Amino acid sequence: MNKLLPLIAVLALSGCATSETTYLKNGEQGLSIDCSGEANAWATCYEKADASCAGTGYRIVGTDGTPSPQESDKTLGVDVGNYKNRSVVVVCK
Repeated sequence: MNKLLPLIAVLALSGCATSETTYLKNGEQGLSIDCSGEANAWATCYEKADASCAGTGYRIVGTDGTPSPQESDKTLGVDVGNYKNRSVVVVCK
């Protein structure tokens, strides 16, 4: 059990991005990707977009979320203590 606890903690802290199909006002089909959370970054959104579009590329339609902090605002180089909201809407090419 003692060896299992650290594994559960790591899995709980590791983030993942989720995506769902959405439709733009012009009727075009896109993907809404959510990569919110302390363990994620904007790069997580873009990696999920690339994987979801099967390497064909994508066009960013919109982004929404908490901006990245300045290096001077971080504690020991890490942004801690703030829950980050991040989402991006893309259209696969």
